Amino acid sequence: MTMTQKIPATVITGFLGAGKTSLIRNLIENANGKRLALIINEFGDLGVDGEVLKGCGNENCSEEDIVELANGCICCTVADDFLPTIQSLLDRPDRPDHIIVETSGLALPKPLVRAFGWPEVRTQVTVDGVVTVIDGPAYRDGLFASNPDAVQAQREADENLDHDSPLEELFEDQINCADLVILNKSDLLDEPGLETATAEIRARLRPSVKLVKASHGLIDSAVLLGIGAAAEDDLDIRKSHHDGEDDHEHDDFDSFVLELPNPTSIEELVSKLKTAIEDHGILRIKGFIALEGKDMRLVVQGVGNRIQHYFDREWNTDEPRSSRLVVIGEHGLDANAITRFLQG
Repeated sequence: MTMTQKIPATVITGFLGAGKTSLIRNLIENANGKRLALIINEFGDLGVDGEVLKGCGNENCSEEDIVELANGCICCTVADDFLPTIQSLLDRPDRPDHIIVETSGLALPKPLVRAFGWPEVRTQVTVDGVVTVIDGPAYRDGLFASNPDAVQAQREADENLDHDSPLEELFEDQINCADLVILNKSDLLDEPGLETATAEIRARLRPSVKLVKASHGLIDSAVLLGIGAAAEDDLDIRKSHHDGEDDHEHDDFDSFVLELPNPTSIEELVSKLKTAIEDHGILRIKGFIALEGKDMRLVVQGVGNRIQHYFDREWNTDEPRSSRLVVIGEHGLDANAITRFLQG
């Protein structure tokens, strides 16, 4: 790549647990020889997504190519964190062929796309496309609307309705900014549910935006990369509920990290997590667990009351075998009560 060629960047957004990390992991493993650099931005300071991706050990994207920004969302810290990170990638003798930015599941994509218009970035990087990942079962279950039936009735009566749910607003901002929408976990929807979700989502998209279905984040890199949208040039058509505002969605969400006693049983752990999720309205749980009697690290990820877990690698000799989770919910989450219950 010559210095005069702009490096394409893909922004991958989508609500908590939609499958962004799985999508990126599959992309790394099927990059067709492209050298990728990843910028991972998480809500909460445990860095689960970055750790999971570092564990994949692929030559297309080495550990040095993965940069984590876990101390605040990119759109809050453009000057302090994001621009220096981009600059450090551009200053490398072996510049990446493509930059992938995974936003926090609570992030508004539009301020991030706007950051690519900064003079020191604009001449060297272009936003190839904004990809929004949707959790199919969560969409079906109405997670993105505080009262989905009422919201739907209001929407049909008034296209300019005010939404009560921050999740609904955030969801709309993410799909309004997209150049490609992926309905992920489509294998978990039956045929009528899949048809309904596809039709409803397609009706909300700009005509030029493509909608594709996927399972486990498996999408051909040729579909994800090379969209050529130059999204930084047409921000006006990417409508946001927060246009013209300085504050944004993070005021609506709380997160905290807690340490657990190392469990002896996966089943007991999952049961306890499900109880906490249901009792306290937790939106997302993710972290690493040191299971007694096991040399492998257990990754735990929960969206709503669906909890996934798998062993990803052996514990390193220099890291403590401790169990830590990030817990995320809407504002007012009772961190003390959740911590007492899960640590008890």
